Amino acid sequence: GSTTKESTVSLTPFAMSDPRRRLYFIILVAALVIATQPDPAEAQASDDVLLRSLNAELERSWEALGQVEGPPLYFLAYEARDRRSYSLNSELGAIMYDGDGHHRSLDVDVRVGRAQLDNTHQIKGRSGRYEYPTSRYTEIAVEADEAALRADIWRRTDETFKDAQNRYTKVETNKAVTATEEDTSDDFSVGEAHEFYETVELPPVERELWRKRLRTLSGAMKPYSYVFNSHVNLSVEAENRYIVNSEGTRVVTGNIFVRLSFGLTSQTADGMGLQRQRSYDADRLQDLPAEDIILQDIERAAAQLQDLLAAPLVEPYTGPAIFRNRATGVFFHEILGHRLEGHRQKLETEGQTFTKMVGKEVVARFISVYDDPTLSHFGDQFLRGFYRFDDEGVPSIRTTLVEDGVLQGFLMSRSPIANFPKSNGHGRRSSGRYIVARMGNTIIEASQTVPYARLREMLIEEIRRQDKPYGLIFDDISGGFTSTGRGGTQSFKVIPHLVYRVFPDGRPDETVRGVDIVGTPLTSFSKIIAAADDDDVFNGTCGAESGWVPVSAVAPSVLVSEIEIEKRAKSSEQPPILPTPHHDAGGGR
Repeated sequence: GSTTKESTVSLTPFAMSDPRRRLYFIILVAALVIATQPDPAEAQASDDVLLRSLNAELERSWEALGQVEGPPLYFLAYEARDRRSYSLNSELGAIMYDGDGHHRSLDVDVRVGRAQLDNTHQIKGRSGRYEYPTSRYTEIAVEADEAALRADIWRRTDETFKDAQNRYTKVETNKAVTATEEDTSDDFSVGEAHEFYETVELPPVERELWRKRLRTLSGAMKPYSYVFNSHVNLSVEAENRYIVNSEGTRVVTGNIFVRLSFGLTSQTADGMGLQRQRSYDADRLQDLPAEDIILQDIERAAAQLQDLLAAPLVEPYTGPAIFRNRATGVFFHEILGHRLEGHRQKLETEGQTFTKMVGKEVVARFISVYDDPTLSHFGDQFLRGFYRFDDEGVPSIRTTLVEDGVLQGFLMSRSPIANFPKSNGHGRRSSGRYIVARMGNTIIEASQTVPYARLREMLIEEIRRQDKPYGLIFDDISGGFTSTGRGGTQSFKVIPHLVYRVFPDGRPDETVRGVDIVGTPLTSFSKIIAAADDDDVFNGTCGAESGWVPVSAVAPSVLVSEIEIEKRAKSSEQPPILPTPHHDAGGGR
């Protein structure tokens, strides 16, 4: 404005007389121009009807409900999710589904009482594994209609507040008539207010191009007569999360998830279902692999499935094994990661495997583990577990869990535990669930490594040393489950999809099927004896009591001196009586 213009006139003679002053003058003018420009993010936030509706209703409810008789309201938060998506599915060269989606959801979190004891406190003596209350969840209007949005928010807030007051009464009664808890930490930690605004848009999709591509990819599965079901999927999603609370946090942050996946399934004569599948994850469509690479992967997967159909059924066994890199990531996620989630150290229904082991060795000294949701990529590979703020509006933080084999800490939400009073940005959930501590990007690092070829040699040496007939290589693990509660065995089961038997006499590796990995965490981690230098990424979606959340794991291949396997359950159902129609000489093409 006029100030800038006057400054220019008065400084020009000095600026023109000396090169250094001329540079200073240019910098000054540029700074003045930038300072007078409106902040685009701030302007966008002020025009955001959903954010405005959340803010308005939060302020109205906070003031009014704070005056209601009964346990006092001391914290109120809203989390809204706005998701836009495009999905495409193809089978055997034909499009099966092609459509868009747009929906919004709202979670309301209410705390009454005080931070030391509130309505979220564990109620002892109830049946069931998880004893936290559920969040109040609802679908809300997708249009920018403030009246409709505020009405949705108001209704859900009223219901949640009443539930919170009722539950607080039950908490007080339960606490008065049950034994003293071992961990007497507060129910909630004081938080700082954060402000951030950044939204994402659904990436444009060249739909006809992708329809053609999926027809080609799914059509490539036609030649395999032993494949009973197959598919290729494309999913593109843009999710914006809105988090506002009574402490002053106003956070809007977005993530884009792009996934191309394929799968092939079959069944053996003895009723065992078999599958091979592969997913490619990115935050941009152009970062997905080229068509010829995916076709090669489909061909390889089909050959592996054929090998599995002819493979012998494995017998129960203990012996040395290699976990390939991505399989290692899943292994650590299931066995260690879930047991280091903060709330599991406090809930008296939990086994608390590592609660008293901070400062003690829990895995080999050359292994370190940290969880870092701030990483969007590992090298050039996309990480699904990336987020800037967790679902409580706390900035994500790199958190060291294990350093040189020694346990350092836990994944924390705003629910304190003994010696860990603050969140480290790992409070997560899916819509309709209560927030607990969860993994994001779990990174397993080895300070001593060897090339993979040498790791394989070490496996054979270990087989001979133990005088075992063979060892195993777990090439692909899709997931598993782990029992962390005191009422169960506190063990784990990991489900491999591709396993090879390795012989010490030089015979070729043999594909085997029907393998499940079982064990207990303290024993299993003590058996890791070496690691390779071949770190790779596993991207997936993890389910637990707070719902399904996107996660990643980065890990090298590792050699374990002993692992236990057992036979997998199988169906008694027979395979299809007729061949697939396109392979039936009498009725197909």
